[in-house]
Amino acid sequence: MDTYLLDWANLLLRWLHVIVAIAWIGASFYFVFLDSSLTPPKGNNPDRVAGELWAVHGGGFYHARKFAGAPPSIGAHLHWFYWESYATWLSGFALLAVSYLWNPSSYLIDPAVASWSNTQAVGLVLLYLLGFVLVYEAICRYAGKPGSGDRAVAAWVALAVIASAWLTVHTFSGRAAFLVTGAMMATVMTTNVLFWIIPGQRRMVASLSAGQALDPMPGLVGKQRSVHNTYFTLPVVFAMLSNHYGFITQHSQKWLLLLLIMLAGALIRLFFVKRHAYKLGRQPHPWPYLAASIGILISMVVLAAPTAPSTSGAHVSGRLSDVQAVMQNHCLQCHGAAVQLKNVRLDSTEELKRHAAAIYQQVVVQKAMPMSNLTQMSDQERAIIAVWFKSGAPTQ
Repeated sequence: MDTYLLDWANLLLRWLHVIVAIAWIGASFYFVFLDSSLTPPKGNNPDRVAGELWAVHGGGFYHARKFAGAPPSIGAHLHWFYWESYATWLSGFALLAVSYLWNPSSYLIDPAVASWSNTQAVGLVLLYLLGFVLVYEAICRYAGKPGSGDRAVAAWVALAVIASAWLTVHTFSGRAAFLVTGAMMATVMTTNVLFWIIPGQRRMVASLSAGQALDPMPGLVGKQRSVHNTYFTLPVVFAMLSNHYGFITQHSQKWLLLLLIMLAGALIRLFFVKRHAYKLGRQPHPWPYLAASIGILISMVVLAAPTAPSTSGAHVSGRLSDVQAVMQNHCLQCHGAAVQLKNVRLDSTEELKRHAAAIYQQVVVQKAMPMSNLTQMSDQERAIIAVWFKSGAPTQ
């Protein structure tokens, strides 16, 4: 029953996390599009409108405007975009706690990487989340001023991401390393909203309400952090998704694959950003960014291509008894009489037959199971599964 309830918590938290993340990312995509698509207003401009956009959607027409500096007045119902960010992080951290921190020996720790205790592994996850935020804040404070040193800051942030990815890969299991790296970046995104973007906007609103001149610095800081969040978005999403695929997370070059994933995501996001300006004739077509991202993804497909273990050895057979021995040594702890994770049970010939294709895919092709290969399943044992499956998964 405990496992059953934990699965429900995992499912519902994952669903919530996806819902609020869609809301946050959707808002981010929209405002980047809006900023890049504004055109100067025609005729007199007494309200000092910097740009405007006419749009049609859902059977209605919309007129969005952005002001250069302070607007003449602010409506009574000023909308703030922050709950999407907070809800995404809170639901994501809850999902991390239920999926990984609750059972660190299964999900966080890989003895081949480092033999941490459960407490140490959980502590390291929390330390990395906080530590990356502190490093990022130091970079933003000292690497360059907002508005003039943005490129230097971006370069240092990129180096921090590279170093952090290397650190996680050499601390946790491959699956956890990808997830923790994405969580570190996502934590920075939310702290940007919580500590800089929203407080800066509140100061701007307070100045307007008091009839004071606007201080440009909160806007510059908010813009810098918002740009970082924009380019973190797709790398974080991809890092979160990729941890379900063992052919990447257990690859010998997983650190390189993780970096390539994030680079491709950033380039795809850059393509979208620049495409808006291209449509207005302000920039050349950004196809090189898209082509580069596609090239990176193709190189990843080639680099991470799984190779099935050799089945040519005389001592490798596909006998049912040998398959059952492999199951006993590596699989029944989680898929046997006592526990059936994901409602999969493999301690009978009927269930082995029913799940044969999934076993072959998870154990031989993707090498995603056993989880993080905690039981150290050998290539020869995977070859036994391969021979058994390719011979029709016999039950005798």
